[in-house]
Amino acid sequence: MTEHRNPGIDYDESLFKDVRINLSAVTRRAADLGNRRGVKKQWQAAWQLRAVTCIDLTTLAGDDTAANVSRLCFKAAHPISQDLLKMLNMSQKDITTGAVCVYPNQVKAAKEALTQAGKPNIPIASVATGFPCGQTPLQARLDEITSAVKDGASEIDIVINRTYALTGNWRGVYDEVKKMKEACGHAHLKTILATGELGSLKNIYKASMVCMMAGADFIKTSTGKEGVNATFVVALVMIRAIRDYQQLTGYKIGFKPAGGIRTAKDACVWLSMMKEELGNDYTKNNLFRFGASALLGDIERQLYHYATGFYPAITEMPMG
Repeated sequence: MTEHRNPGIDYDESLFKDVRINLSAVTRRAADLGNRRGVKKQWQAAWQLRAVTCIDLTTLAGDDTAANVSRLCFKAAHPISQDLLKMLNMSQKDITTGAVCVYPNQVKAAKEALTQAGKPNIPIASVATGFPCGQTPLQARLDEITSAVKDGASEIDIVINRTYALTGNWRGVYDEVKKMKEACGHAHLKTILATGELGSLKNIYKASMVCMMAGADFIKTSTGKEGVNATFVVALVMIRAIRDYQQLTGYKIGFKPAGGIRTAKDACVWLSMMKEELGNDYTKNNLFRFGASALLGDIERQLYHYATGFYPAITEMPMG
């Protein structure tokens, strides 16, 4: 995560009140990103391996148990098979995913599993604050953060109050996120905007700026549970807000797209966008993450094809 955490700044509505967004320009830029050709051969494999290190490997299901969380953690510790890494001449590299992401009740199980896997330093990210809807009392949401951090979470993914956002109560959003940052203690705060439910690109920019002002270390597109999740149009608006905040304060805020990112090709396009819009630092996992559960499988499949010329059978790609 970021070496220097974002301390936040005082609430200042003038920083976002009169924001204007050129929809046609943003749409054209997003279409250009989505239609471009990808890199090939060894360069493609290198970008795919970089993408692996930026994945928050996630399980957020109602039937999660210690067993499937443990399986997820062992996969996070060894995301690419050792045989395949040897074929890629990368067996000496310590390649892991960027984090594992689980519900608060599974943080202890994740911590134990990562220790057993020999990778106790892989961050544990926990969703909190009544994920995914956030429709619970504020104190209950704050208590959920405190509990997850106490159990071993080093990153907290919170959801903002969409009721406040949709009714223009940006001061309310700021005050809640600020309290959530305080509840995180030493853990890093990632704020989920749930962009598919915010209604407009202006609201997405405002939510991004308000969360960063309140101390967010990362801003994240979606819970993955909305009808519309991470899109390039939304991402560009959020990225420009990150750029504006950095120019204002000097602090680099991380970015996390989540929901619907499933292919190695998609991952490479996202990384290229981060490189072009914000620079090389944003192709590393201290400032960029994918929220994904299915992405890793396709990346491993494509790496296998690059190394052997054949696509593997599903039995040759165990989850953990």
